[in-house]
Amino acid sequence: MEIKEIVKEKYGEAARRVISGEGLPADCCSQTSCCEGSAAASCDPITSNLYDGAQAEQIPEAALKASLGCGNPTTLAKLNPGETVLDLGSGGGIDVLLSARRVGATGKAYGLDMTNEMLALARENQRKAGIQNVEFLKGEIEHIPLPDNSVDVIISNCVINLSADKDQVLREAFRVLKPGGRFAVSDVVTRGEVPEEVRQSILLWVGCVAGALEDEEYRAKLTAAGFTSIEIEPTRVYDIEDARAFLSGKGIDVDAIATQVESKFMSAFIRAMKPTNCCASGCCS
Repeated sequence: MEIKEIVKEKYGEAARRVISGEGLPADCCSQTSCCEGSAAASCDPITSNLYDGAQAEQIPEAALKASLGCGNPTTLAKLNPGETVLDLGSGGGIDVLLSARRVGATGKAYGLDMTNEMLALARENQRKAGIQNVEFLKGEIEHIPLPDNSVDVIISNCVINLSADKDQVLREAFRVLKPGGRFAVSDVVTRGEVPEEVRQSILLWVGCVAGALEDEEYRAKLTAAGFTSIEIEPTRVYDIEDARAFLSGKGIDVDAIATQVESKFMSAFIRAMKPTNCCASGCCS
């Protein structure tokens, strides 16, 4: 089964669990991951405690429970009234709904997801929140169903690392951004060499670990796609106990490998810009 199909299956499972009210599994420390955890308080070192109480009050509880990210791009990205925002891999819709409030009635927030269950959950959360300036789209982040030069800001929360074709994702992000548009995503990245055993584990692809790019490789891919003003800002660096938490239950000898991954994985906020003179230089053609 391809990585994309496994990710879709796990995201669908997570959405069904939230819809049914099951919530986190009892042994959450061994089972949660970016695609199985929750942004609410939990023992998962990547997905827990990402949104504060003020933000939680703005959106339905189900949107918070279905947030499966590694950061909070809505607080780190500068959003202005009247702007158009696109969330790549929008899940239960938490970042889309929060963004929609920040861009106001004259702005628009799109959410893009490939999983039917997540889209249904996101649209229900939108209905409960009573927010009108939102549209959830079905599609893949490698093929964004929006026109060229149509978006002011692209956000994403621990989703780009799940793609097996990150170059295509970044090219598409560049295409739909307006000249001067901003790329502002949270993602898991690495520093230094990571054991191949981790890289090859399909379960850890779904858990936002094995698919993580090395920070300089991320920077190089953004540059190749045409982006400038690239910044990678660590927001959480994971220590050995965090490593034990996200490697536990993955078929890996935790004691043998944990010291090799300590402090090599981090959640980071990645910023970049599409040049303002992009069309003049021909890169919009």
